[in-house]
Amino acid sequence: MNHTSIAKVLLVTAAAALTLSGCNKNNNDDRTAGQKLDSSIAKSEQKASETKAAIKEEMAEAKASANATTDKIGDKVNDATITTSVNAELAKDSTLSALRINVDTTGGRVTLRGSAPDKTSRERATTLAQSVKGVISVDNKLEIRS
Repeated sequence: MNHTSIAKVLLVTAAAALTLSGCNKNNNDDRTAGQKLDSSIAKSEQKASETKAAIKEEMAEAKASANATTDKIGDKVNDATITTSVNAELAKDSTLSALRINVDTTGGRVTLRGSAPDKTSRERATTLAQSVKGVISVDNKLEIRS
């Protein structure tokens, strides 16, 4: 071999050695391939566990939100049922059935608006409304009109 060829081989060899030594400097890990694999698996399992916990938490929050929505809907259905039942009770009474009585229910609290022919009929409207299942209170705002 001539000197030029030897210089080229030495130059290529030196460059390869520098490249390889640069790779080794960035990776000062003396662990075996199996240890590295075990470490990666452990990290993956930890991440999966964290993800599972986060999903459980989000599911619990979604369930709580759905339950709150269901409760609100249930309250509205209960209020509508109470209103209908109070109207039915008022319609059974011969004195009150001919009157226009507005029944509003919110959270089991009934409000009666309109008119009653006398004090006794007004009080009977309260008693009838209170007899309905689910009624918490009755606010009788009926005006007496003869």
